Amino acid sequence: MSEWVKSERQAERERIRRSHARRSASIATTSTVVFIVLVVWGVTNSPGWPRVQEKFFSWKHFANAMPDVLSGFMLNVKIFLIAEVLILVVGLLVALARGIRTPAFFPIRALATLYTDIFRGVPTILVIYLIGFGLPALRLQGIPSDLVTLGIIALTLSYGAYVAEVFRSGIESIHPSQVAAARSLGLSHGKTMRFVVLPQATRRVVVPLLNDFVSLQKDTALVATIGPLEALRQAQIHVTKTFNYTPYLAAALLFILLTIPMARLTDHLAARTRRRRGA
Repeated sequence: MSEWVKSERQAERERIRRSHARRSASIATTSTVVFIVLVVWGVTNSPGWPRVQEKFFSWKHFANAMPDVLSGFMLNVKIFLIAEVLILVVGLLVALARGIRTPAFFPIRALATLYTDIFRGVPTILVIYLIGFGLPALRLQGIPSDLVTLGIIALTLSYGAYVAEVFRSGIESIHPSQVAAARSLGLSHGKTMRFVVLPQATRRVVVPLLNDFVSLQKDTALVATIGPLEALRQAQIHVTKTFNYTPYLAAALLFILLTIPMARLTDHLAARTRRRRGA
């Protein structure tokens, strides 16, 4: 079989397309470099820059604080990983509960609705305060007293309400005809949700879920308000000792290093979803 050869017109179109792409990349790179240079020049030449540099960009304080801040950041990662799994479970269960239409299960549906309304309306930091200081004050047997555990419970309750709505929107986006077809084939309601609805709904809400977890990565720092020695708390300890704010910069850099890969993954999945729908 003879080998396929590009036509001259197609080769010319591809050459023009590559030329336009190189020119666009060159313009973007040049404009970015110029913008960064202007910003750096404006900041470093401002009247208060020497004092800001001393208080926020001290290499000595950065190096001294980084080991403790990094140790605390490992606790942030632990909290995030545990809370993420619990949030997925709680969010999915609440979304399924809100989708029950049987009159006998109306109290469950009402409780699920009340839960999402309350915890989406209360700021996360207030939930952490209420759980972190309120539950131990009850002095009931079996209630955990570990501050990290209480922080994970608070984050799970807060973010579980948001994730429940994400799952619910994905479930409701599945056309009713698919549910009717599954039931006509003899599948029960549970099997229809398990094998037909949930797999499709989960694929549709991956990007919104990742956006919620990007926010969760940052909000693990709020647990510091009830005492655990995570990254922000370690930075605060160094700041109170030295009255230099560079440790906050160290903590911020660690959170950025954790958040950016997740954000880029979210963008990649969103672009892939758009391409699939376009195809």
